[in-house]
Amino acid sequence: MPGLLIIAHAPLASSLKAVAQHTFPDCARLVEALDVLPGMPVEEVEQQAREMLGRVSNPDALIFADVFGATPCNVAQRLADGLHVKVIAGVNVPMLWRSLCYADESLDAMVARAMAGATQGVMQVASARPQNQAFKPGGNDQNQHHHQQ
Repeated sequence: MPGLLIIAHAPLASSLKAVAQHTFPDCARLVEALDVLPGMPVEEVEQQAREMLGRVSNPDALIFADVFGATPCNVAQRLADGLHVKVIAGVNVPMLWRSLCYADESLDAMVARAMAGATQGVMQVASARPQNQAFKPGGNDQNQHHHQQ
């Protein structure tokens, strides 16, 4: 399994790791998270990221960053070699879960699964009420005995 490193603005990276551990406790052992704190020097972020990458590389690793062009992604790009270490920006939970579900695949397959999970996991949810029931002000009043179905 390629290792996973999440680099994001605090507290997103550690929160995503917690979600991974909650859902996939066995796979999450190969996930590291680096929360980038406000004012943290780029050199310190890169040093910590390199150390974490060394722990998760197997020898391949996928790095998730939160926002393209921001410090976490810029550091991730410095660590990527395009062969054994790849980067995807815009990390989200569906992307992470998809990567963990198919953890036994190659790095390239994991990248493809992560991208599919990210895009397929983002959707507009219907805003209509269940069964298209109209909202009735005071509908939760226990003294009111009129029901509309």
